[in-house]
Amino acid sequence: MTATSLTPLQRASDWADATQAGLSIIVPVYNEASGLAQLHTRIAEVARALRRSRGLACEIVYVDDGSRDDSYAVARGLPANGVDVQAVSLSRNFGKEAALMAGLDHARRGAVLFMDGDGQHPPTLIGTLVDHWLDGGYDVVYTAKAHRTNESALRRFGGKGFYALINWGARAKIPEDAGDFRLLSPRATAALRQLPERNRFFKGLASWIGFRQLRVDYEPAERAHGKTSWGYMSLLGLSVEGLTSFSVAPLRVASLLGVLLAASALVFGAWMLIEAFVDAHPLPGYPSLIVSIMVIGGVQLLMIGVMGEYLGKILSEIKARPVYFVAEHSVKAAEEDTARSAAE
Repeated sequence: MTATSLTPLQRASDWADATQAGLSIIVPVYNEASGLAQLHTRIAEVARALRRSRGLACEIVYVDDGSRDDSYAVARGLPANGVDVQAVSLSRNFGKEAALMAGLDHARRGAVLFMDGDGQHPPTLIGTLVDHWLDGGYDVVYTAKAHRTNESALRRFGGKGFYALINWGARAKIPEDAGDFRLLSPRATAALRQLPERNRFFKGLASWIGFRQLRVDYEPAERAHGKTSWGYMSLLGLSVEGLTSFSVAPLRVASLLGVLLAASALVFGAWMLIEAFVDAHPLPGYPSLIVSIMVIGGVQLLMIGVMGEYLGKILSEIKARPVYFVAEHSVKAAEEDTARSAAE
């Protein structure tokens, strides 16, 4: 079978279908009231530019994940200047993964783009991601930090260890340092919507669905307002959620620990027999017994804890509770479209 290249007319048809599908920009928000208006201005400017240059209709979906400040009130009052604006308020703080899912459920366009609401994901990069989608034909365009020199050694080491561990037990490899700032084409978005699980890890699922994927490095901007809510304990909790939701690596680690413990016990037993029968040394009793019991008990408790995490995930899937509840929802059509409809 010989490969065939697309004609200019076919490429133009595909480009027209993609632009007609439009783009939904999903922004999860948590206590970002002070900087949300400025971020919206920058995103809306990029969306208007895409509409002028590409004919790409855009909407922005802000998902307030139970903020304790006025984030939803600010999002609801943002102007729909050349771009549709949705504001979704969840009934409480369900977590970032639930907020991303809520945004995906409310997105009305074909393609989706996820980005954070703290301003560290530069809106100017949206055009680059769209170019790779429309011109390069990539279905998933994800971003990654160009470097981590400004982070502590502990955080860099933890990140490398997390990706090494999760990729050890996963069918689809997650690129190291890949972030949530990514664009998915209409067919990649449709594939993501078909996944039925409630315990979601979007970084992993976006890699698992396959299709053509491309990495784009970027320099994260400094946080202009407030402070991050992602401390070491929050990152540790997210890592555990991601590992147990997407990978079987912790189960493999538990099995490996069991093998190592059994091997160590055999070696220790053989050494004690040699000392008893060859060197005629008396067998130590109480200390070796206590150490053995503590080691075995610790490993067993670790394995039970790992299995408990997975059983908890299974229980959550069986209960089939909704991932989130919406308290309020507002939709604003682009002012230009509203004026045109009124004139018609």
